[in-house]
Amino acid sequence: MTDRKRKPIIFLASITIILILIVIAVFLFLAMRAAVVEQFGPPSRNLTLTQRVVYPFELYFNREFLTSANNPIGEQQNFEVEMGESVSMVCLRLEGQGLIRDAELFRTYLVYTGLDRLLQSGQFELNPGMSPIQIAEDMLDASPQDAVVSILAGWRIEEVAANVAASGLLVDAETFIAAAYAPSSEYLAFLPIADVRSLEGFLYPGTYVIPRDAEMDFVFETILREFSKQIDQSLLDGFARQGLTLYDAVILASIVEKEAVLDQEKPIIASVFYNRLFQGMRLETDPTVQYSLGYQTDTGSWWKSPLSSADMTVDSPYNTYQVFGLPPAPICNPDITSLRSVAFPAETPYLYFRAACDGTGRHNFAVTYEEHLNNACE
Repeated sequence: MTDRKRKPIIFLASITIILILIVIAVFLFLAMRAAVVEQFGPPSRNLTLTQRVVYPFELYFNREFLTSANNPIGEQQNFEVEMGESVSMVCLRLEGQGLIRDAELFRTYLVYTGLDRLLQSGQFELNPGMSPIQIAEDMLDASPQDAVVSILAGWRIEEVAANVAASGLLVDAETFIAAAYAPSSEYLAFLPIADVRSLEGFLYPGTYVIPRDAEMDFVFETILREFSKQIDQSLLDGFARQGLTLYDAVILASIVEKEAVLDQEKPIIASVFYNRLFQGMRLETDPTVQYSLGYQTDTGSWWKSPLSSADMTVDSPYNTYQVFGLPPAPICNPDITSLRSVAFPAETPYLYFRAACDGTGRHNFAVTYEEHLNNACE
């Protein structure tokens, strides 16, 4: 047989073999996919095309690891999932505590089944004697004994109250707000200061695990005690060096908190406010106006942005475009970096700052008003 006749035959044979291999591969994939669906359930509708192809292979060849315990004789452990924590971080911490064997495989299972979108924040009692599938099932329902209350830096009382009420505690937002704006002597006893108008500024940011059946008094006690823990003598000495009482320091820190996006800029922003106060200038800071305006029904926000020129003229003791000095009370609840920035500000000549135009959250600082105008975005 000549080479010319042999080539088409070889080509046809190659095509036939390739088609047979494709048919076998498709058959094997469908068989593995059916086995995965039978054992782990159907894939999530949120999977990408690549995930729909790759994940069944991963689950099929690792199904034994997903259905067997990492350590059958392991001890019960408390595991906390914080609000907003990523699934990847949860998986890595589960592996780090020896509760699962492979964080990436566990994440693949969660994403395949769609459970990655259903995991709850809260406290869980887990055991390395549980299989990864059992652990995933348990993490769909947080422990009924505890509620997780998160307070973000920069929230005002009303925002804190909304999250407390949504946490599962037997505390409604209206009652919490009323108590925070007119604190009892029992609440003030947990603070290193007694002469305050409200608890604005003293609801320390953080994550709190509180028994679900706890009464409101216990909730306030837990949060206020945490504030007091943060106020050490070095902070008090720093405030005193700046000529501020603790209350005035919290007021200024609350303004720094709302102005700053980057923690590293907080001492510089604090220095600007000190420089303005020293020269007898108004603070002229937008967050105090936002606090004055209160809740915005059209946006569902407590912090109106952007502000209009009319907003700057609102008649309020908190409007630092109209009044000199500090506002009469804090405008939000600052974190420790803002408090430390007020105690230990940077030494700068700056009198002005405005947001940079690059979307990074940083600010451009200026000594003169002309330089400040030149820092405006085009």
